[in-house]
Amino acid sequence: MSDLRELAELDSDDASPEREAATKRSTWISVIVNIVLTVTQVAAGVLSGSQGLIADGVHSLSDLIADFVVLLAVHHSKKAPDEDHHYGHQRYENAASMVLGGLLLAVGIGMVWSAVHKLQTPESIPTVHLLALWVALGALIAKELLFRYMLAVAERVRSSMLVANAWHARSDAASSLVVGIGIAGNLLGFALLDPIAALIVGCMVSKMGWSFLWDALHDLTDRAANEEQIAAISAEILATPGVLGLHELKTRKTGDMILADVHLEIDGSLSVTEGHDIAELARINVMTRHPVLYLLVHVDPVIPPVPDCPRGA
Repeated sequence: MSDLRELAELDSDDASPEREAATKRSTWISVIVNIVLTVTQVAAGVLSGSQGLIADGVHSLSDLIADFVVLLAVHHSKKAPDEDHHYGHQRYENAASMVLGGLLLAVGIGMVWSAVHKLQTPESIPTVHLLALWVALGALIAKELLFRYMLAVAERVRSSMLVANAWHARSDAASSLVVGIGIAGNLLGFALLDPIAALIVGCMVSKMGWSFLWDALHDLTDRAANEEQIAAISAEILATPGVLGLHELKTRKTGDMILADVHLEIDGSLSVTEGHDIAELARINVMTRHPVLYLLVHVDPVIPPVPDCPRGA
């Protein structure tokens, strides 16, 4: 039994550094991209007279802030359990996802507010220089490539926090698209295209931010794992030799991991040691093969069903 426990701990130790390294690497790449974009967009916006490009540079700055929130969360969530956090610090990831969701929501509302103001005062929309269009298109391509890269890493390491940050990059790509359309429309004499497109995308970004904010809030208030995860954990437990049944399986999210507790039904005629070994095997199997940080097991002794005797015996 101790060998199985050691194997589970080794698997966990190998996975955690890889996950942390992938998260940090992708986030630092995002930091570099967002620094370049923020400086370039704001400078080009000032030189070309494009308020939209300046606003898009501010949006890139919000991405930069989000990147540092992610790095801070990764730094804290990797800490081992201590006297104040017996289950570790994984929920820093949920808190970071909530902050990112709030940031997205704020940026989306800001875009809507700006678009409405422009629609009310179309005379305030200036004629811009062609330079602004090229910078907006370059920012669009850079943000879309960054989004696809970060999302691929997030799905590989199963990080909801990194998924949120990736979609934040996609929201900035959408913002660059809106700015590009608005600048093109401005150059063609259709200045109102900018605020109309900004209004649509601002609503989309706001909806995206609210979704991340709401999901993170649910996770921080002990939301259960999804049905597929619960079914997989149940099947793993029932597949353990000696487990006759289970009940009261309860789960709650902590970061991207799961805390769970369950009552196992085990043959009451077995010794305490035998019952403990069966429960320990079930616990280690679940924690090794599923994203379960800790499984608390309670053993309920039961009388196993007597097989039906053949007729005539």
